[in-house]
Amino acid sequence: MHRPAALSPASIRDVLRYDVPSSLVVFLVALPLSLGIAIASDAPVMAGLIAAVVGGIVAGALGGAPLQVSGPAAGLTVVVAELVATFGWKVTTFITVGAGVLQILFGLSRVASAALAIAPVVVHAMLAGIGVTIALQQIHVLLGGTTQSSAWENVAALPGAVADVSWPELLVGGIVVVVMLAWPSLPASVRKVPGPLVAIVAATAVSLVAGLSVDRISLNGNFFDALALPELPSGNWGAVVLGIVTVALIASVESLLSAVAVDKMHTGPRTNFNREMLGQGTGNIVAGMAGGLPITGVIVRSTANVNAGARTRASAILHGVWVLVFAVVLTAVVEQIPMAALAGLLVVIGVQLVKLAHMRTALRTGDLVVYLVTILSVVFLNLLEGVGIGLALAVGIVVWRVVRASITSQPFGTPGSRQWEVAIRGSVSFLSLPRLNKALTAVPAGAHVTIAIDADFLDHAASELIGDWSWAHEAGGGTVVVEETGLALIADASTAPPRRHQVRRRVLGMTPWRSRVFTPDGQSPALRPIRTGVDRYHRDDVDDMRELMAGLVDRQDPDTLFLTCADSRLVPNVITSSGPGDLFTVRNVGNLVPAEPHTDPSVEAALEFAVEHLGVSSIVVCGHSSCGAMTGLLADDEPAGAVGAWLRNARASLAAFRSGHPAARSAADAGFGEVDQLAIVNVAVQMQTLQRHPLVGRAIADGRVRVVGMFFDIPTARVIDVTATGVTAGV
Repeated sequence: MHRPAALSPASIRDVLRYDVPSSLVVFLVALPLSLGIAIASDAPVMAGLIAAVVGGIVAGALGGAPLQVSGPAAGLTVVVAELVATFGWKVTTFITVGAGVLQILFGLSRVASAALAIAPVVVHAMLAGIGVTIALQQIHVLLGGTTQSSAWENVAALPGAVADVSWPELLVGGIVVVVMLAWPSLPASVRKVPGPLVAIVAATAVSLVAGLSVDRISLNGNFFDALALPELPSGNWGAVVLGIVTVALIASVESLLSAVAVDKMHTGPRTNFNREMLGQGTGNIVAGMAGGLPITGVIVRSTANVNAGARTRASAILHGVWVLVFAVVLTAVVEQIPMAALAGLLVVIGVQLVKLAHMRTALRTGDLVVYLVTILSVVFLNLLEGVGIGLALAVGIVVWRVVRASITSQPFGTPGSRQWEVAIRGSVSFLSLPRLNKALTAVPAGAHVTIAIDADFLDHAASELIGDWSWAHEAGGGTVVVEETGLALIADASTAPPRRHQVRRRVLGMTPWRSRVFTPDGQSPALRPIRTGVDRYHRDDVDDMRELMAGLVDRQDPDTLFLTCADSRLVPNVITSSGPGDLFTVRNVGNLVPAEPHTDPSVEAALEFAVEHLGVSSIVVCGHSSCGAMTGLLADDEPAGAVGAWLRNARASLAAFRSGHPAARSAADAGFGEVDQLAIVNVAVQMQTLQRHPLVGRAIADGRVRVVGMFFDIPTARVIDVTATGVTAGV
């Protein structure tokens, strides 16, 4: 069993230096907020302090987010108020215990992070809706009236409350509002004292000095008198279970989102989400059993904790201790606080839950409708229905975006060429048939059409429409070329149920001819693929290529001479992620360098031009797997003709392979077959040949050039380093 390490003297000093002062700051922030949230929840005032104590000590000690501070949160006020109105306070504490048990199950089942799958825009809108609801409730208290039972009634009663305003209440609450709004603009040295505390103290002092007749907090007993066990509900268990699930889900999501935000504020240990659920669940069980409000991780207190310099969970725990000491010793002070002061505090907190930054993000990302609908549903229906409607709308929009394909139809080429392209990208299903049919019927009869399909999903209905239209168009004298660059293919649509594929990422200028279907168009069959490829290049890539060539119009300045095989499967610029002007490429059968200088003018000229005139800094010899040249070398009979004559330049590689070259042994250990072993040895031998070359050798000695080897493994599409002794890790 793992035992926690004993605190070292240095650790104790850090706690005293950083965590104790931070805990006092958090305590001063938490105290007025806990009282205000209890009042907004229609719960006993002392229940807020009980929850703050439990959130600090229990959740702080057991949770998985060391710098997160837990306690009663504004996000649950509407839910708790509704539960209190429906079941009474003691049954509500039973629901809190049940929610805690459910949270522990979340943690034990290791699905805690699944709560983060809820769309952030819905969570932000939920909090904003809660904020609006709190503000609508508490503004009536601020004006000296009483809150109504629903948001509709609070809105309807607002003109009457303004007409019958109680000026002493408004003065006290107004002081809090003004202080809270002005506090962020004050100097940093002043803001070291928490704004909520200053606002409540100032408003209370004014009310006492001026002798204002205002309603004040009534505790009805001390802290220990408020401790009470929950009661079992007498019936309506379906609603009780719904309440448990609602509290557990909202508390879990708010705690996890708060933990994610806190992680972004510091460089210490990251949150263990499953442990955080265990800590929050245990805290809610204890809070409910003691007669306290439900707890969550609270971003306001957590932010204050991090900004005050906390280093460990000791700060959160100590803040709970300070709340306990205050609640036991100084309850008489609490009873001097005007209700209107806490109402002013809650109005500001409620308004601050509606964040313009979240609205701007929703507007930029196209989620503003989800945000607004969720807010209105939370405010004017209830929290659970509002979140449900918001999630349903968010999921619906996501499904629409996913299944909605991009379909365009337009002419291209020179005027009068009668060339058209129908471009289809994304997920193509029966839902896309009206738009697909419209795009296809826009093509005039007799036109030369390219249907470019880059699909990750394609069902039988869509493939059938494309096939039927193509047949009819060709029967009318037109031509059709179908290019499929995605992984969802027309040929597969009628042979198996459709499934989603990952769209293949198209590389500039690379659409393999073998992926296309060519139909007669009057061109020579031999020229048809390349002509079609050039047309596509002009249509899709010429503008991008022009930008890449802008700085290379008058000269080239490559960094590397890349000597590789002429094999069609090896694409140097792709496997090196390079572009025009980066590689000076020499290709021949077998990536060979003749051992005797001046015996092959082509390779010799390339070496001279690259090293002496272009000043390349490296020469790369790159072989590849399944090389035809290496297969020919290993054959019993030497290839005839020019190929056989050229491969005599690789006899040194074959001899080295047969004599047990270290590169062959290394390649064999890596699992390569005989042909690939020879190809790797060949790269090592060609590197040695280059190093002995007079021109290259001088450049190496002068430190101007470095020779390296690479091997492209076709089955894995990986590039592997090759040295004089064999293969190493992938590049």
